[in-house]
Amino acid sequence: MPNQVTLKPSDHVFTARAGESILDAALREGFVISYGCRNGACGTCKGRVLSGEVDYGSYQTSALSDSEKRAGFALFCQAQPRSDVVIECREVGATRDIRIRTLPARVQKMERLAADIMLVELKLPASERLQFLAGQYVDILLKDGSRRSFSMANAPHDDAVLQLHMRNYGGPFSTHVFSAMKTRDILRFEGPLGTFYLRENTEKPAILLASGTGFAPVKAILEHAFHSHCSRPLLLYWGARTRADLYMNDLVERWTREHNNFKYVPVLSAPLPADQWNGRTGLVHQAVIKDMADMSGCEVYACGVPVMVESARRDFIAQCGLPESEFFSDAFTPATPAA
Repeated sequence: MPNQVTLKPSDHVFTARAGESILDAALREGFVISYGCRNGACGTCKGRVLSGEVDYGSYQTSALSDSEKRAGFALFCQAQPRSDVVIECREVGATRDIRIRTLPARVQKMERLAADIMLVELKLPASERLQFLAGQYVDILLKDGSRRSFSMANAPHDDAVLQLHMRNYGGPFSTHVFSAMKTRDILRFEGPLGTFYLRENTEKPAILLASGTGFAPVKAILEHAFHSHCSRPLLLYWGARTRADLYMNDLVERWTREHNNFKYVPVLSAPLPADQWNGRTGLVHQAVIKDMADMSGCEVYACGVPVMVESARRDFIAQCGLPESEFFSDAFTPATPAA
């Protein structure tokens, strides 16, 4: 039985079908509420249930704690209404006119950026172009019905191909990419997805925080900002284990020479002796805290492993005065390696 969902504070109303999450229903009817991973891991879609009942679905407790659940919060990518509900959440307008599509694409290029990171370029059919915002992602649709999410590393003005940065986590798909996939293979994908993109209605300094291949959407955001002559301060903190994991460091160093409003701080958590590293070490979000004790006038865009994103959200808000509404994130949740 369908149930009515009312969004606050906008008072937008839509209907959720039986077995459909609130997020899926909203997207189907053209309303975009803030979301990221869509699998209950990142917490981006968290909001409050003001009235009515929901089935909370499956989620990670790091994204929704028991105390938050008792306070009425839910993850709308998982929660399904069990009655008519009124919810309060962050609604996003900039993606509403962008159509989510399912398209085929041909693998045009594969290039090792590091031992376990592959650049994959996808070419759409000649008559197609994908409209998207810098920072969004696509879902690769696999034959068994599962999906793998990858952020696009290119900006919308550079859309001849879609650039994806794929890390080999040891799961079935990444193993296929690194051992069997070849140019001219055909993949199907759905996209664009996500609400991780640069808000352009402000001049606040933007702190961009990436770990590992979380650099991919941040790269797209920065290239879009440079292309559109964005003048606001842009600060990139990129965390990795070793020097080799900063797999496009030369490109970022070039940006620092070309753009006066851009600053770059690489941070290594486990540098090797061979790295001869004299830069910052430790956890990347703690490097930000050391440099930015007061974030009350900033925006933060964080992308990478869930533990980094959640730690940054918690500590920036609690220790540095960052308004919760100014933290935007996209957490990576890799598939479990095959047994």
